[in-house]
Amino acid sequence: MEVQIVCTKLIKPSVPTPPHLRTLKLSPVDQVQYPVKTAILLYYSADGSTGRTGKVERRRMDRLETSLSETLTRFYPLAGRYIKDGNWVDCNDEGVEFFVAEVKGCRLSEFLSRRDEMIDQVSHLAGGEFTSPVVSIQISMFDCGGLVMGFRLCHYLFDAFSSISFITSWATASRQGMDDHEIWPTFGVANSILAGAANDLRLPKMKPLPRLMGTDNGMTKRIVFDGAEISALRAISHDPSFPRQPSRVEVVTALIWRARMRVSRAKHGRLRTSLAAHTINLRPRIVPPLPRWSIGNLQSRVTTTFMAAADNDQLPQLKDLVGLLIDSFTKSKETVVRREDVFASSLQKRNELHEAAEKGEVDVYMFTSWCRFPFYQVDFGWGKPVWLSRIHWAYEAATLLDTEGGDGIEAWLSFNKKDMPLFLQDKDILAFTSNPRSKI
Repeated sequence: MEVQIVCTKLIKPSVPTPPHLRTLKLSPVDQVQYPVKTAILLYYSADGSTGRTGKVERRRMDRLETSLSETLTRFYPLAGRYIKDGNWVDCNDEGVEFFVAEVKGCRLSEFLSRRDEMIDQVSHLAGGEFTSPVVSIQISMFDCGGLVMGFRLCHYLFDAFSSISFITSWATASRQGMDDHEIWPTFGVANSILAGAANDLRLPKMKPLPRLMGTDNGMTKRIVFDGAEISALRAISHDPSFPRQPSRVEVVTALIWRARMRVSRAKHGRLRTSLAAHTINLRPRIVPPLPRWSIGNLQSRVTTTFMAAADNDQLPQLKDLVGLLIDSFTKSKETVVRREDVFASSLQKRNELHEAAEKGEVDVYMFTSWCRFPFYQVDFGWGKPVWLSRIHWAYEAATLLDTEGGDGIEAWLSFNKKDMPLFLQDKDILAFTSNPRSKI
């Protein structure tokens, strides 16, 4: 497969940003995010045509560019530039980076049928990783008429909720125009509500979690849990003492966590204490409630701890880990976070994880779930996506995504190269996933 960039331009807001909105100061929560652009790729099959035609292609690109320009009048910081030294965004309307690419030597259907083999190629469908714009977008067109929309969004400004809000807003504008458009984003909310608390708290120099440097030390693979496999997992991991049935995310997290424990035990010769940390959206927990479409990093982490006993090297049962996760998630959902405490809560969780990782005696496993975010509902006017993917991630983490049907889970795993083969050969991973053998 060959991906060739055929057009590069900057898309500016259709209406200039007013002078009083030109500066967006990042909140302390935004400032401690990883210095990366998060990648999101949406795959659209051909809309019944026999292939690409110049007229259809031009009409589609015109619609995308016009609607993006209109959308940027509301999401105006996206067309600006991040100023690292001052931790702010200059909302100067310089524009969103917009690439158009042609994909040769492969039909989209062929790509999707070989998606496990094509993992390393996916990054070519999302340009702008190291460029300065806050957002970079790449439209990759296949000869068959299918296309991939690749987004790279600066993590300093976007969490998952913010990302899907922007993408949904643009898709709605492309499909039906800006009239009756319900998404009105609010920027700077986190900074304004935290201003008092931030003045009382010294922002520490955050130490990042262990990083995988490119493909030399790390690798990314995907494993798929279909609906039937998840139902089986939920059945065997439930216990009458649990306050509720385990969720899809909880049982998949527990299985991955347990497999990683087995890898760690093989490496270290003993079972070690470990933490499973899930990123969560704080918006539903904040009181008084924030505006519905508040943009920024309004997130924290739910941390679940398994304490290893010095005289016992036996792995915990799956239901034991599920029980721990249910307890952590239930307490988190029941916890109300006051607006003025959002920053302190988020910072405390980050510091706990950093301290645990620095000690070297505790394994820290990072998880993010995008399940139930409506990525598979994003329709720009030619149907809904047939697949959602990530790309290689520079940090050790597991990202959980919905499958197209909504009842399964795809886990995108970025692990150390030495650990990945052992993980993929884990007997439980082999037993409960649809595609592990294709990755070994």
